[in-house]
Amino acid sequence: MAKPLILISHGNLCIELKKSVELIMGPQEGIQTVDLQPGEGQTEFLQKFTAVTKDLADFVVFADLYGGTPCNVASKLLLSGSQFKLYAGMNMSMVIDYLNSNMLDNEPDPIKGGVQGICDVNKTIQALDDEDE
Repeated sequence: MAKPLILISHGNLCIELKKSVELIMGPQEGIQTVDLQPGEGQTEFLQKFTAVTKDLADFVVFADLYGGTPCNVASKLLLSGSQFKLYAGMNMSMVIDYLNSNMLDNEPDPIKGGVQGICDVNKTIQALDDEDE
């Protein structure tokens, strides 16, 4: 069974990313979100994160930004002995690759999945045009 996935971010990015992924992949009950809203700090975010993860024995976390408050709060939990995988720099390709890997019973590689989704489209189109000549 796939490990639950927790998306954490500044503002509503994690909430909207989940919704966007669900447009492609369908409902995702195994994904939870924890958002940091304006006026909230580490204390509030920690309370929200703990509430979402308290009953999970093993889970994976994708954070929006390395060095940002959501990632820092999760990192502090790791440093204090919590056990979960934490990746920063989340994007839609990363989440979809994670879900696809789990559906195919493959070991997810979130970094590879995220990086493979990055593309200079102009360069790709130009290369296709060059091949046609």
